[in-house]
Amino acid sequence: MPEAGRPGAKGSIFSIFTTYKVVFSNPQSYLCGLCAGLLFLPTTIGDMIWGVSYLTQGLNYDPLRAAKTASMVPLGWVIGCPLLGYLSDCLGRRKPVLIGGAMIMFMALLVALYIDQAVIPGYAIALTLGIASGAAMIPYSIIKEVNPDNVKGSTAGAMNFLVFMMTAQLSPVFGYLLMHVSEHHGGKLAASNFETALMPIVFGVVVAMIIACFLEETGLAKEKK
Repeated sequence: MPEAGRPGAKGSIFSIFTTYKVVFSNPQSYLCGLCAGLLFLPTTIGDMIWGVSYLTQGLNYDPLRAAKTASMVPLGWVIGCPLLGYLSDCLGRRKPVLIGGAMIMFMALLVALYIDQAVIPGYAIALTLGIASGAAMIPYSIIKEVNPDNVKGSTAGAMNFLVFMMTAQLSPVFGYLLMHVSEHHGGKLAASNFETALMPIVFGVVVAMIIACFLEETGLAKEKK
């Protein structure tokens, strides 16, 4: 039974603030949230919100082909999330897998935006991006491991708050940027407009890799030293 006064104890509704005070007083929690949030943007905003529009209006895909190609990203999550999580456990290191996955994401985004998809099929690029974006889940493990055991449930809530607050705030910004860029091309959503508007998201992946360097390594390999 939880004891009164401990984080997570039953009783006053204000006890929720006790647990989140622990989580949000830890600077590592914010770094985890920012890192994961930036790694989610290419998939939540880039693929799930604007992916089909980019393929149909920018690259002249038919709607069915565009939908099938965009769906390769969440299919990649199905593969990448357990795969990269397992790899980080096998290595006993979180950060190398996190940074390696982010690097592959960065390269996949550049290929998607600047390489002719007659050379590399769009579905292959999208699947690669989705698999590599499984790295965005590793900060979810780190935030639990850098905070006390009795607030681990709250850390998951805090992570989702930080990650999807970022998506919610930046989605309209990207939409405004895309519309602003397209105004210079007669309002047409050409491929070049999407490429220009998506570049902040692409560079956000680079920022995520930099942030990852400042995360505490929580893998078992460090604990065994």
